[in-house]
Amino acid sequence: MRHLTKTNRVLLALLGLVLLGGGLLVLASGADLYRRWNLTPPAGWPLTAPHDVLIPRADQARWGDQGWWWVAATAALALLLLLALTWLLSQPRRRPRQLSVGDTPGDDVRVNGHALGQALTTELDVLPGVRRSRARFFGPSTRPRVRIDLTLEPGGTPEHVLTDLRDAVDRARSSAGWDQLPKEVRLGVARHGPHRAE
Repeated sequence: MRHLTKTNRVLLALLGLVLLGGGLLVLASGADLYRRWNLTPPAGWPLTAPHDVLIPRADQARWGDQGWWWVAATAALALLLLLALTWLLSQPRRRPRQLSVGDTPGDDVRVNGHALGQALTTELDVLPGVRRSRARFFGPSTRPRVRIDLTLEPGGTPEHVLTDLRDAVDRARSSAGWDQLPKEVRLGVARHGPHRAE
């Protein structure tokens, strides 16, 4: 999940830079900034004056007469749209505000997802070997998953903490009436304080 988030951020940053550069290029051309500020753009630089176009008129006429060009351009744009939609649908879902609990058919009992996360955090904070914790629910309201960040005490044993954690998550799952509750656990260790030599 973390790798997917980093990849998305890099791709979005690159896409943003490309769009920003293109927008600044069009703005500089449309406002005739090169002439007003006495700037000389590099040779072959596109859009240097307000009357310039991105595709030269000769190329427009040449490609406009080709019947296959419109089909290829439409297919490329449709593929680009499909890729964008696939990327959008593959994104992690936001945290649900309300979670459906209970296993009685026909009953729709909902609790605040933040409150349920706080309750689980409170239970995890008192586990032996845990300095602090944070539990957050993600995904659909009827099939959520929980992400838990644990900071262990220095010298703590992760094996015992993870066993207690599994029991706490199982209690939360059964009390909410869910068949399953997938969990993602991230462990960290608190730093040692400075030791003084007497």
